[in-house]
Amino acid sequence: MHCVSHVLSLGHLIKHLPCAKSHTFLRRRFHSNTVADLAVSTKTLCFKSLSSSQQDQIHLYVETLLQWNQKMNLTATKEAEEVMERHIEDSLAILPPIKTCYNLHSNGLFDHINLIDVGSGAGLPGLVLAIACPDWRVTLLESINKRCVFLEHVVNVTGLTNVKIVRGRAESCGHDVMYREKFDVAIARAVAEMRVLAEYCLPLVRIGGLFVAAKGHDPKEEVQNAENAVRILGGSIIQISPVDSHSPYGQRTTVVCRKDQSTPQKYPREAGTPSKLPL
Repeated sequence: MHCVSHVLSLGHLIKHLPCAKSHTFLRRRFHSNTVADLAVSTKTLCFKSLSSSQQDQIHLYVETLLQWNQKMNLTATKEAEEVMERHIEDSLAILPPIKTCYNLHSNGLFDHINLIDVGSGAGLPGLVLAIACPDWRVTLLESINKRCVFLEHVVNVTGLTNVKIVRGRAESCGHDVMYREKFDVAIARAVAEMRVLAEYCLPLVRIGGLFVAAKGHDPKEEVQNAENAVRILGGSIIQISPVDSHSPYGQRTTVVCRKDQSTPQKYPREAGTPSKLPL
């Protein structure tokens, strides 16, 4: 299932999106007392850095999301302004940490990233990133069919051509030669805890690529608990970046892991196991 259209250039967005200052952690130096030292986040509204065409696409997406939300459960958020604050800004705020880490730690062109959004749901953050970064190739991985139907519809409405929708589970795709270790970046937002996310995402990431988890305001304990799982799966935690959601929900955090070596073949385990028995 593929999708449609050509959006304006990434240039304006990336040049004007200020990267949140963040601490970088090498695996051997990632200790419990360092995780608390989160840096001050940027306060700039990312949406305003988009071109007018991209802003129009975002508004079309939000309008369609709220229309479909009346007949199926896509988001608990009911007002357009709240969707913009809680979901759109949060999704766009992930871009600066990705750019910083990708340029520092990954061998590849940031402007042409091949990204997968694991457990995309209503398309957050993957569809928003596809609008903001039209030169990226974005795969939205979602296991529930009716959500995939929504995603197909909204991609047609917004006219995107850089999006592919895949219906399936991360545990299965992680063993599929079409997807295993094929992506520059795997991202997940509001899907599961870090240990589980690592098993969903890291098998999909190429060596040298990134696994990015969008978490809440204080993921310190969750990140510490996931350090061993990330290592087992071939990765290391390299950066924790606070981002401001510009809403009553307050600060959120982006956790970035680098894929250092190939994931052992037995991972991910069969469907349901990662969430029931986290590493």
